Amino acid sequence: MLRIRRYLKPYLPMLLVSIVLLFAQANLDLTLPDYLSKIVNTGIQQSGVDSVVPTALRATTLDHLLLFLPDADQTIVRDAYTLVEPGSAAAGEHIEAYPLLADEAIYVLNDIDGATRDTLESPLSRALLVVTALNQAMADPEVAAQLGGGEFNLSQLPPGTDVYALLARMPADQRATLASGANERFASLGANMTAQLAIAAVRAEYEALNVDINGLQTSYILRTGGLMLLITLLSVVCTISVGYLSAQIAAGVGRDLRSDIFTKVESFSSAEFDKFPTASLITRSTNDITQLQMVTMFMVRLVFYAPIMGVGGIIRAVGKGSSMWWTIAVAVLVLIGLIITLVSIALPKFKIVQKLIDRL
Repeated sequence: MLRIRRYLKPYLPMLLVSIVLLFAQANLDLTLPDYLSKIVNTGIQQSGVDSVVPTALRATTLDHLLLFLPDADQTIVRDAYTLVEPGSAAAGEHIEAYPLLADEAIYVLNDIDGATRDTLESPLSRALLVVTALNQAMADPEVAAQLGGGEFNLSQLPPGTDVYALLARMPADQRATLASGANERFASLGANMTAQLAIAAVRAEYEALNVDINGLQTSYILRTGGLMLLITLLSVVCTISVGYLSAQIAAGVGRDLRSDIFTKVESFSSAEFDKFPTASLITRSTNDITQLQMVTMFMVRLVFYAPIMGVGGIIRAVGKGSSMWWTIAVAVLVLIGLIITLVSIALPKFKIVQKLIDRL
């Protein structure tokens, strides 16, 4: 192939476009499993709740959350939500999504950017876990005994006590100590379990707002599935485009080779014609060039694509978890070893076949 590289120079722009399309195709193909994972994890297991930042909260819930947030975080959370009262002009825009708004005031999340959402996730998830634990403690004495401690033991409070009213009268540092103790217990469960508990708390809040959870789940699955279809369509377009460009490059290289061979053969003397049989010249200009065309086409479509996919797989595996990269790396090395072994076995046999063809 190195000997015909000069025939590839006229098609270098098409080759570069093909490589760019192969990069795009590899990225699209590697993205599909992520969306499938989202459908399973978020769409099915989490009922379509994809963030620990609720899109709406009951006014009482937000008041409870603020009890366990420092002043700086309280300001951020208050600025991110807008109070909507029943019967107000703004209520008409949200009452279909949050039917509880007909009877009770709620806070609706403003149109925030990604950076603000990331800032809200940590304080809101911690506060949601503490509030959820307190709600469970008020309903179950055993949970109260596990959560309480020190000067504030929930299991020792009289039945019917408004815990949140009591907490509101407590010093802020004492509330912070209580929240810190609860968060330490949650942290011992691991990051994944903590995130799932926070999502469950958000889902419980949506249920309290009378949100259509089934509709939310279906909408998320359909939306994510639609993105998967779009990604698949783009991948197909890239595949077809690369196939077309590789065929154009291969056909052009084959045409130029045949033209040069024909020109060279025309310049042969009678002695040279006697040295090269007609059958051999026909084989050179037909079978051999056809094989070079096929090799050129598959080189563009597969030889360039394989390392792009391998490196991309390793990079994505590292992004998902630093302990996973070696699995993909070993698989890539094994595949490279298999390819080298197959080529080393097949190439000598291929040369024998070519010699036998020349004798025909």
